[in-house]
Amino acid sequence: MATTRDGAPGGPEPEMLSALQRDLGLTRDQARTRLTSERAATRTIAALKARAADAWGGAWLDADATTLTVAVTDPALAEQVRAAGAEPKVVSRSAADLDTVKRALDRSSDAATPNLPGWYVDVADNTVVVLAQEGGEAAAREFATAAGAPASSVRVVSTEEAPVPLFDVRGADPFFINSAARCSIGFSVVGGFVTAGHCGQVGAATTGFNQEAQGTFTASSFPGDDWGVVEVNGDWTPRPVVNDFNGGEVTVAGAEEAPVGASICRSGSTTGTRCGVVQAKNATVNYPEGTVTGLTRTDVCAEPGDSGGSWMSGDQAQGVTSGGSGDCTVGGTTFFQPLTEILQVNQLTLVTANGEVPPPPATGAPPTTAPPAPEPRRPARARTRSSPWPAP
Repeated sequence: MATTRDGAPGGPEPEMLSALQRDLGLTRDQARTRLTSERAATRTIAALKARAADAWGGAWLDADATTLTVAVTDPALAEQVRAAGAEPKVVSRSAADLDTVKRALDRSSDAATPNLPGWYVDVADNTVVVLAQEGGEAAAREFATAAGAPASSVRVVSTEEAPVPLFDVRGADPFFINSAARCSIGFSVVGGFVTAGHCGQVGAATTGFNQEAQGTFTASSFPGDDWGVVEVNGDWTPRPVVNDFNGGEVTVAGAEEAPVGASICRSGSTTGTRCGVVQAKNATVNYPEGTVTGLTRTDVCAEPGDSGGSWMSGDQAQGVTSGGSGDCTVGGTTFFQPLTEILQVNQLTLVTANGEVPPPPATGAPPTTAPPAPEPRRPARARTRSSPWPAP
């Protein structure tokens, strides 16, 4: 994000606007208008979700982000949606109902065959989508049935996707694990930074872009999740910026979560800054190393060298690159681990241009083993999942 002469936050960086123009086919004015519309939609969604309560069915923006649609199960709420400037859609299943179906699939993830790349909630269609590679459609239906998912709530979609973690790579800024594997910094937190979990196990040593000693992984989770936390030594100072690989930096102003349908940009050292839109949240990806849940699905391309890197919506931090399929020549699908969960689970404080942002409050049931409270100026330590680990 650019700044005014007095240092106050301004609009998005020119490099991000240029990437939006290129990847979404927009003019500069259209890109600015879209970002403004998306920020407004985020606030509208928060207000309507609170009013709808159990009748909430989800929300999404149309292709050009000019129309916000809000799904509800109670027709009486339609007028409230219209009054807020959104289009209502009455659906049969609430967001909670769809999440229940998806959790059933998640619990049965060990039974998913390799030709099922993943599954996610499609709020616009009011179903849970199970992806199937060629010849895997019958396996997808059998998997959903065995998991106890109602047939009417599941939609099987054929795909050529074959997502894999992008761990042998660099992201927004490169760093090296145990002087061998290479990944990317996601975002600065007090005392260190966050990145992808498949990049390193707890205790793994890191060096920076200059090969100087940098820090140690103090928390890591993969599969299941895909997040990691690195505590840096006193020679490194976390800053609220992301390398745009065009000679500049994008400033991080906060971490407001963008809605489905919003534009989003990823920064990585292999392919630079690339943009697209958010397709779905809380997606499950069945990687060869194991299933990862809670990811965000996008149509942004990525290639080896981008793993662990930064995702931004305007000047708001969104998450870190997990993996995907395709490339930036023919296009692809890429998933990221949302930042909010990383900060919340590990009780980390995000470093932003507006000061330090404490972790969000916990929601839902508390974890079985909560991570200990963070030490001053140091990331909290958390246990590593006892799961198979991909070799870098």
